[in-house]
Amino acid sequence: MTLHLRFFASLRERLRAREAERSMPDGSTVGDVWSALCADHPEIEPMSASIAFAVNREYVDRAHRLRDGDELALIPPVSGG
Repeated sequence: MTLHLRFFASLRERLRAREAERSMPDGSTVGDVWSALCADHPEIEPMSASIAFAVNREYVDRAHRLRDGDELALIPPVSGG
C-alpha cells in the first residue's frame, strides 16, 4: 500500500522534507511506519517517545492499522512562548 506522510516541526527539519510517499506491506501499523523511518533515518529514533500520530486528521496510537492511501501525520512536541 502507498501512504502519504506529513512531517511537522523539528521532525520536518531533521528529515528536510514536509512530506513523502511511502510503500508499506498491507496490514502495517503506524508503529511499523515509524520503525521503518527510524531504520532509514537513525537520527530521528530519539524522538520515539514523544511523537504523536494522526491518520486522516484523527489522532491514533501506534497500533492503528493503516489502509492504502491514508495520510499519516507525524507530530513531535512543539514548544514556544
